[in-house]
Amino acid sequence: MTSIEQVTVLATFGTVWAVLSVGHNLADHVFGQSDRQAANKGAPSATDVADGVSPRKGWGACLEHVAQYHLVMAVMLALVWAVLPLQMSWTGLAAGLAVSAVTHAFFDRRWPVRWLLQHTGSPDFAELRTAGMNGMYLTDQALHQTALLVSALLITLV
Repeated sequence: MTSIEQVTVLATFGTVWAVLSVGHNLADHVFGQSDRQAANKGAPSATDVADGVSPRKGWGACLEHVAQYHLVMAVMLALVWAVLPLQMSWTGLAAGLAVSAVTHAFFDRRWPVRWLLQHTGSPDFAELRTAGMNGMYLTDQALHQTALLVSALLITLV
């Protein structure tokens, strides 16, 4: 028999995971990123660095996006928490959003995604840009969703 505490944890996790997933799409594609941020958050390229451009270039745009993105995520979580009896703690929220912010900033620098594809046997997928497909974007989104799964677990269990 399942206890009410177990059901509460499962319901909270499912709700948090759903809110983070919807929030991710809304924040990454609608309200949480400007064209300027999207264009500059991954700068500089390896070629730029080889030509003397500072490797810190682009971090400002990346961190602006991550802050905007997580503001959207926090508002969505707060709205759902206000109307549903979710069992979450401030510590869990802080831990989950911190993991999300750090991983989001890391993946959005782009070189980690390219490195992963090149070192897991998919260098061509990293360069795929045909028929509306973009291997780097698809991998970026998969990595963000995986990080959000960890965030949902932290928000639920911490």
